[in-house]
Amino acid sequence: MTDVRPQAPSADLIAAEEAHVAHNYHPLPVVVAEGEGSWVTDVEGRRYLDLLSAYSALNFGHRHPALIAAATDQLGRLTLTSRAFHNDRLGAFADALAALAGKDMVLPMNTGAEAVETGIKLARAWAYRVKGVPEGAAKIVVAAGNFHGRTTTIVGFSDDPQARDGFGPFAPGFEIVPYGDAAALTAAIDESTAAVLIEPIQGEAGVVIPPDGYLRAVREACTAANVLFIADEIQSGLGRVGTTFACEREGVVPDLYLLGKALGGGILPVSAVVGDREVLGVIHPGEHGSTFGGNPLAAAVGLAVVELLESGDLQRRALSLGDHLRSRLEPLIGVGVTAIRVAGLWAGVDIDPAVGTGREVAERLLARGVLVKDTHGQTIRMAPPLVIRATEIDWAVEQLRLALRD
Repeated sequence: MTDVRPQAPSADLIAAEEAHVAHNYHPLPVVVAEGEGSWVTDVEGRRYLDLLSAYSALNFGHRHPALIAAATDQLGRLTLTSRAFHNDRLGAFADALAALAGKDMVLPMNTGAEAVETGIKLARAWAYRVKGVPEGAAKIVVAAGNFHGRTTTIVGFSDDPQARDGFGPFAPGFEIVPYGDAAALTAAIDESTAAVLIEPIQGEAGVVIPPDGYLRAVREACTAANVLFIADEIQSGLGRVGTTFACEREGVVPDLYLLGKALGGGILPVSAVVGDREVLGVIHPGEHGSTFGGNPLAAAVGLAVVELLESGDLQRRALSLGDHLRSRLEPLIGVGVTAIRVAGLWAGVDIDPAVGTGREVAERLLARGVLVKDTHGQTIRMAPPLVIRATEIDWAVEQLRLALRD
């Protein structure tokens, strides 16, 4: 790689960022300048194993050659038209993504939060135009502990005070039930319910995996009541958990998939709602849109992402390496770790408070050359790129074992 690292030391760059960028994040004190595969390098030349993958946006690693090639080729041809015109890349991308999901249609957007907002609009339009719910009465059932983004609509049905407090008033039309409680979810569904919106595995909550059978029960309840099942697979989808979609772990197919993060290959924001014509067909021209959604650069990269997943090799790799990761983490339970939750190459690791907070352990790992991020106080999340090697996992978990003793 060409050395394009700034000459200023990291402390100066951090100070400049802190002075001029709004403090909506609390990043770890590292300034990343380069990345390739599972590794990044900071401005002072130190290398780190990336076990966060930009919250699953980098499922295929930094600068995957096939994705860089697709983006570079498209950059030399056409980047943006808006949806006022057709472009020569969107159709092929939508066709491939719909086929990957076993659905008919794709509504392209940019960010994950936009995909969620789009799913909410689609569910309400479907409820009024197809199901016959009275205008303005549609309800969406959601789960406690959810994280679907940070728009005002979405944080309005969050139960996380940090995300919600101080940003109201909020939109009505949402009912929160306990996550993993199929009976409570079923009881919340009534004649005005348009949809159930859940994460098949809750990521921000700490990689919380629901009980076996939960997703099947959600599917059955939605089908019985003529309600849409919307699966937010923005973090869990596209190979992360050892299957293309996390819903496949229980053989379940939702009515709508919400996708993002990895769909852009770590190159640019790409998101989409994927479903069948009976649902996506309720939206008419002028009712929803995005200037950048479906742009040719995004479509070219998104198509390359789908092509990486079509063989299933990466999914199988994630499943196998996930078992390897679990086997290495389990011996830490009781020696600084209180619990682990693993689904494919995705792990939530609960840190014993006697050892420190999740943030403190993340900082100790940073000093040892491993990047993770804490959530909800005592948990660290691991989401390595799917291209990571077993030996790199071994080394990272050994660094965690030592960090728990630091």
